[in-house]
Amino acid sequence: MCLADLEFDYINPYDSASRINKVVLPEFITQGVLCFLFLVTGHWAMSLLCVPYLYYNVRLYQGRQHLVDVTEIFNQLNWEKKQRLFKLGYIVLLLFMSLFWMIYTALDEDEHSY
Repeated sequence: MCLADLEFDYINPYDSASRINKVVLPEFITQGVLCFLFLVTGHWAMSLLCVPYLYYNVRLYQGRQHLVDVTEIFNQLNWEKKQRLFKLGYIVLLLFMSLFWMIYTALDEDEHSY
């Protein structure tokens, strides 16, 4: 949303970059914890689906490319929007798959209890 506001000049680059940078590290930590929980609880397929996203985040962090630069935000606006939309789509896919497996497991256990 901040990138769209920036594109239409509703917000200045400093505010946009600071809002985006404020949520980047919590996003990375949450994704790492989620992948670890999938691994520990024995959900191997979901853990394997989380690994590419986690690897991408780790590579961004190690390369110090995870934060949005205020001076370069206009030059990278299209790339940043595509990157954020791809990440959002991937997370929504993982969410729906998690919900599907949770419901499937609950119904499967319910059928075997009779």
